[in-house]
Amino acid sequence: MIIQVSDAAGAVSRVESVITEPVIAAIAAIAATSVAGVTRLEPGLTGLVASMARTARQRVKNLDPAPTEGVRVSVLHAPGTGVATVSLEIDLAVSGLDQAAAVAQTVQRTVARAVTAATGLSISSVSVFIVDVGVPRGGLG
Repeated sequence: MIIQVSDAAGAVSRVESVITEPVIAAIAAIAATSVAGVTRLEPGLTGLVASMARTARQRVKNLDPAPTEGVRVSVLHAPGTGVATVSLEIDLAVSGLDQAAAVAQTVQRTVARAVTAATGLSISSVSVFIVDVGVPRGGLG
């Protein structure tokens, strides 16, 4: 994100801020898990390996890692404009007591709003993949 700032004399300086993909993923993960009916995020094998490496790196620095498991982020920059759009993919498990499609739609809306509010970035897509359903011990019926 590039911001142009003018001082009192009218001189313009260019300030660039960088929001990394793990930060965007953490915002999306927190937003997704706040939705009723989402029981957990599912990292998948690639996400699990990346998460373990990131967690180890942050533990060495004595930091608590933000949750990013189950979220994949792609940031696309439009050439010459400095405008970036974000595409998100979220793998999650839902409660068997909730309607999966309704939960997925709520996750899409909630994540898009949260990432835009926290970063100012434009969201091009939020894809939700339901990879597991939690069924209570007594069954669904």
